[in-house]
Amino acid sequence: MVNRDAVALDDPVGESLRGHHAHLARRLGRATTYVPDVATFCAVSADPDPAEWADLARLLGSGELADMFSGPATPPPDWEPVFTLEGRQMIWSGTGRSTPPRPEADAKVLELGPGSVPEMLGLVERTRPGPFRPRTPELGTYLGIRDNGRLVAMAGERLRPPGWTEISAVCTAPEARGRGHAVRLIGALLARIVERGERPFLHVAEANTGAIALYERLGFTSRGHVTFRGFRTP
Repeated sequence: MVNRDAVALDDPVGESLRGHHAHLARRLGRATTYVPDVATFCAVSADPDPAEWADLARLLGSGELADMFSGPATPPPDWEPVFTLEGRQMIWSGTGRSTPPRPEADAKVLELGPGSVPEMLGLVERTRPGPFRPRTPELGTYLGIRDNGRLVAMAGERLRPPGWTEISAVCTAPEARGRGHAVRLIGALLARIVERGERPFLHVAEANTGAIALYERLGFTSRGHVTFRGFRTP
């Protein structure tokens, strides 16, 4: 596997918006954010001044969510806190209980196209894996598993800082759990990411101990603690 510097993971949103996802970004000064239908995430510089916060507020609009992801910068006092979630960032170490299969090796795993978006949104509504919007699938490849034609599990690629790809939206319908669907999907994504010379990483809520244990079995190791924060613009 190509050895990459993990510094880009300190600001995965900003690095993605300045690079691979630049075509999905809105900018004003040094403030950046995704197009609203793609993602809620936004980014500012490491030490933003009042003008930069004002630019971000203008980008988002009055009373809108500023999803700062894991960025450490704190907005001005008149930005209302909306949520705080403790989590961790994990990196795939290249080892695990099995070698990732080639993408075409598992016939159960299917690539999801634009026509699958309504089903994907429905599955997200039922399982709540995290932020997901109508154009989120434009961030990367999304894979799914169907049961009698119905989408019951999916996972995909989200943030793309240089040299890295984030695995996200890993979810399975309640009635289809316990069948190894998440392992199949993550394995297929790992193979795709590694084949193009990038390293997989992901984020997970600290309270989701079951998911953390699964990721560790698949070869992910913890890089560090992160705090996800959201604010409401004035």
